[in-house]
Amino acid sequence: QVQLVESGGGLAQPGGSLRLSCVASGFTLRDHTIGWFRQAPGKQREGVSCIFGNDGSTYYADSVKGRFIISKDNIENTMYLQMNSLKPEDAAVYYCAAELGLVARCSPYYFTQSWGQGAQVTVSS
Repeated sequence: QVQLVESGGGLAQPGGSLRLSCVASGFTLRDHTIGWFRQAPGKQREGVSCIFGNDGSTYYADSVKGRFIISKDNIENTMYLQMNSLKPEDAAVYYCAAELGLVARCSPYYFTQSWGQGAQVTVSS
């Protein structure tokens, strides 16, 4: 069964850190473009960060640059999003996704293969 299972969401104080994990099963992440997306209430799902499978390049949304780090462990078949210096505006449901096909941009539009179930991230004092 092809699936992505997320963990690691929760509550953090402003300035705090959280790490999201996403384990893949039924397929290998090695050649896939992987991404983390988030959706806040009333807003569209947006791309937070991606690692492109064709060249290994990374993308970060301007809003998270310098604070978030995306990574992938091909042995553990797991992807991660380390979130540091969290701000209240980072609060959202975070989703991981993987795509073997062509991904031109870090946009949910290009990810049709596999999505995680979502993890709630709350940032509040």
